[in-house]
Amino acid sequence: MSRILDHPVFGKIHERELVSFQFDEKTYQAYKDETIAAALLANGVRKLRVHEESGTPRGIYCNIGHCMECRVTVNGQANTRACLTVVEQGMIVESGKQLPNIIKRMVEQR
Repeated sequence: MSRILDHPVFGKIHERELVSFQFDEKTYQAYKDETIAAALLANGVRKLRVHEESGTPRGIYCNIGHCMECRVTVNGQANTRACLTVVEQGMIVESGKQLPNIIKRMVEQR
């Protein structure tokens, strides 16, 4: 994958600090202030979780925080939106593994 290397507002990417983080026990590099979703996409990772019922892969959908398709577990905190969460040095990110409580209740009521 590639990134925008020179942006009129954000500047030149090579001038930004690199940070390391883990996703599903594999180490990746991201630029400081990059979201988890952007960093994973730039590293070629498209699947962030699987659908709880069908098992189909899920990834980035809206990328603005409206949907819950990009939810992952960050440092033990489940249901974190990858598109809204900034990568931090040493962060441990895992594929999304469970439904948010409100959605879980809706599924159970069916």
